[in-house]
Amino acid sequence: MTKSELMGALAAKQAHLLQKDVELAVNTIIDVLTTAVATGERIEIRGFGGFSTIPRKARMGRNPKTGESVSLPSRHT
Repeated sequence: MTKSELMGALAAKQAHLLQKDVELAVNTIIDVLTTAVATGERIEIRGFGGFSTIPRKARMGRNPKTGESVSLPSRHT
């Protein structure tokens, strides 16, 4: 489901809300979730799922095209 499909479904179920209000609500929720995960917080929505970042250590990788070793820095996924 895309964001516009989500907005359409919400607007259909909540006919008393204007489309721009539904769009504002969806965008606000996504912005809050994105900001929270970016700052390292864990988000859990009961009945839906959880979102968090996982730290990955630095490691040696391989360039698949040339086969040479490449140093990969630590990161959060």
